[in-house]
Amino acid sequence: MRRARKGLVMTVPAGFVRYQGPVLATLGRVAVASARQSFGPRMVPTPPVTPGRVIEATIAPRPVDLARAFIRNVGGSPEAYGDRLPPHMFPQWAVPFAARTLDGLTYPMSKVLNAGCRMTVNAPIPIGERLRIRAWLEHVDDDGTRAIFRQRVITGTDANPDALDCEIRAFVPLASRGRGEKKEQPLVPADAREIAFRRIGPGAGFDFAVLTGDFNPLHWFGPYAKAAGFKNVILHGFATFARTFEALVWGPGGGDPFAIREIEARFTRPIVLPGAVGIFVDDANGVYVGAARGGLLNMSGTYALRAR
Repeated sequence: MRRARKGLVMTVPAGFVRYQGPVLATLGRVAVASARQSFGPRMVPTPPVTPGRVIEATIAPRPVDLARAFIRNVGGSPEAYGDRLPPHMFPQWAVPFAARTLDGLTYPMSKVLNAGCRMTVNAPIPIGERLRIRAWLEHVDDDGTRAIFRQRVITGTDANPDALDCEIRAFVPLASRGRGEKKEQPLVPADAREIAFRRIGPGAGFDFAVLTGDFNPLHWFGPYAKAAGFKNVILHGFATFARTFEALVWGPGGGDPFAIREIEARFTRPIVLPGAVGIFVDDANGVYVGAARGGLLNMSGTYALRAR
C-alpha cells in the first residue's frame, strides 16, 4: 500500500529564519540588481570569460537543530546521520556563494530558474565543524534564446577541503523561439520501479523556505505564483532533490545516507502544491520523480552508490 513516510509533512518553527541571513541578503541583492536592470538602459547579455574567479570563505558550523529539522522535513532520519551534516542541505549555505559568482553579469537575473544540480559526496562533514567554501562560475552556454550557467561550490573542512562537490545549473530565457511544433513533454519511463511515494502538503514550500532561506514567493504565496502562470505555489527544485535523495537512502542505499556517492538531477516540471509524486529508479541507475509510470516527469537524473 502506498503511504507517505511519517514526518514528511510538518510545520517548521519560524524561529529557524534566524539562521538564514546570508540567503535572505542574497535575495535582496538580486532584487535590487533586477530593479536596476528594469529601469536602467537595456544591456545586451555578454557571456563572461570562464571559468570565473574563485570565491573563498570559511563559515561557522551549521546549527545542529536546523540540520535535524531539515532531515526530518525531507523524509529522513536524523539518527541515520548521527553527528554528520546532511549533504543535500547544501543550498542553505551554498546559494549565497553561487549567487556571488554571477556578480557583474548582464543577463536578466530576475528570470533565473533552477535547472538542476549534481552532488558528489567525497567524505562526510562533521556537523560541528566550520565549513570551507570555494565557488566559481564554471561555464556559460548562451545560444541567443537562453543561457545556462554552470556553477561549482565545493564545501569541506580543515581536514577534508573537498568533502562535498556540487554543481548548480541555472537557466535564463533570453528570447522567444517563436511558434513551432510543441515540445514533447518528458515522461517517467514505463519500466521504472517505484521506491517511494510522497504526499506533499500545501505549506511545504514555506517550510523549506524557513529551513533554507529561499523565500521566493513562487513557493509560498499563491497569488504571486498564479500571476506567474502556475495553478498554485510550487515546490523548490532543491526540495524535490532532497526528497529524492532520502528515497534513495531508504531504497538502494539500505538506510545508510552515505551509501549514495553521487546524484545528478534535471528539473523538468515543478511540483504544484499540494501534490503527490512517486520516486522511481531503473536498472541503469536512473532516478525519476513524477505522478506515475508513464506520467509527466518532474525531475530526472542518475545516482551512483559508494563501493562497499
